[in-house]
Amino acid sequence: MTELTKEIASTTYPGRGIIIGKSEDGKKAVIGYFIMGRSENSRNRVFVAEGTDLKTQAFDPSKLVDPSLIIYVPVRTLDNDTIVTNGDQTDTIRDFVLEGKTFEEALRTRTFEPDPPNFTPRISGMLTFAEGNFSYKMSILKSNEGRESSVLRFFYEYAQPVAGEGHFIHTYQCDGNPIPSFAGEPTLVDIKGDIDTFTDNVWSALNEANKVSLYTRFIDLATGDFEDRIVNKNQ
Repeated sequence: MTELTKEIASTTYPGRGIIIGKSEDGKKAVIGYFIMGRSENSRNRVFVAEGTDLKTQAFDPSKLVDPSLIIYVPVRTLDNDTIVTNGDQTDTIRDFVLEGKTFEEALRTRTFEPDPPNFTPRISGMLTFAEGNFSYKMSILKSNEGRESSVLRFFYEYAQPVAGEGHFIHTYQCDGNPIPSFAGEPTLVDIKGDIDTFTDNVWSALNEANKVSLYTRFIDLATGDFEDRIVNKNQ
């Protein structure tokens, strides 16, 4: 198991990242989602709560150039499922689940982002709650070695989450030009502290120049109640 903060801080540009796991006391499901940016357009964003969901929006609308890949709903809350992704595939997954279909079926209709030469991966996660516990799935859709015509789809399922442990997946291995896509399985990481400690640890570990926003949620497995935190660099 890798220390989460060290894993996040190991590169200046992990891109966008999803963390899912179980709290140290075993009583809560844990979600973290962060965004980073190198361009002015990517950095011109904030997270905003929208009911039980989360959306991105431009911090300064007058500077917004192309909203297609940066304005979306990262988190959707359903009756028994919570979806978190780095793009508009959030709504694809939601629509399929509401039709009685699966996370995997939804993502098999999608591919990586159309932003050559990077072809940014689409990363996704979904937590499913039942009988006072939960399971979760993660996925990455990425280009096959930078080829625009070839997609690789990977799916990971965690049926029995362990207290104090989680998994972390992000879009990029490190900074570069083009930026190399994440490789391998989601990283097994530790989950420490309450929601405020967890939030502070993740935010502090992100590269100061490139971090943009962070969202965290702790969901009580006994009651279904949850707490959210939002940290935006742009104030």
